[in-house]
Amino acid sequence: MRFRATLDADRRLVILQLLENSSGYMANEHLIYSALPGFGHEVSMDRVRTDLAWLDEQGLVALERPGDVHLARLTQRGMDVAAGRARVDGVKRPGPEE
Repeated sequence: MRFRATLDADRRLVILQLLENSSGYMANEHLIYSALPGFGHEVSMDRVRTDLAWLDEQGLVALERPGDVHLARLTQRGMDVAAGRARVDGVKRPGPEE
């Protein structure tokens, strides 16, 4: 896997895991954006929105757009991928310690 694809897959897993650990399994794009550097992913807000749209297309999150803010809610399928019970190409599979 190319390095860029590896980074993308890891970042998408981190987003799913952030949502899994969020109250109500949801968070807005600003919270996700501010949390990602703590996991080694300093990216633009545009990149976060692109990842959220991709995760929505895969059925891993449900996106709502109240006003100008994107709100992501983890789906059951997304929870299964975050926990390693299901696989989706483009999302890193968590290791046994994650």
